[in-house]
Amino acid sequence: MALGSPRCTKTWTPPPPGGRLVFHVFAALAEFIRELIVAGTREGLAAARARGRVGGRPTVMNADLIRAARDMLPNPEASVTAIAKLLGVSPGTLYNHIPDLRELRAAGRARAALPTAQTGQ
Repeated sequence: MALGSPRCTKTWTPPPPGGRLVFHVFAALAEFIRELIVAGTREGLAAARARGRVGGRPTVMNADLIRAARDMLPNPEASVTAIAKLLGVSPGTLYNHIPDLRELRAAGRARAALPTAQTGQ
């Protein structure tokens, strides 16, 4: 038994002009209906926005959580995953809501790498 794709034994002939016309009419109707749906959706979203409704999933981050995360991020002993777990969010949420997260982590590591000042001995 030979492996491979099955071959089509029928030959394809282009549709007559009348068939092509019907195909184009149906395609035009489908495009028109799609544009009506898109316009209706946009109008509905604009009306909802005017009423003060905002779509999408509610955010879990608020100013207090962001402040707490920013305070903990420079600590090199706490990983981003551990901080996220402590705050009840995912690490991706921290990266999304704190644009300078990597810089905060780097500053904390740099500060930890500095030698500590020796007191007068």
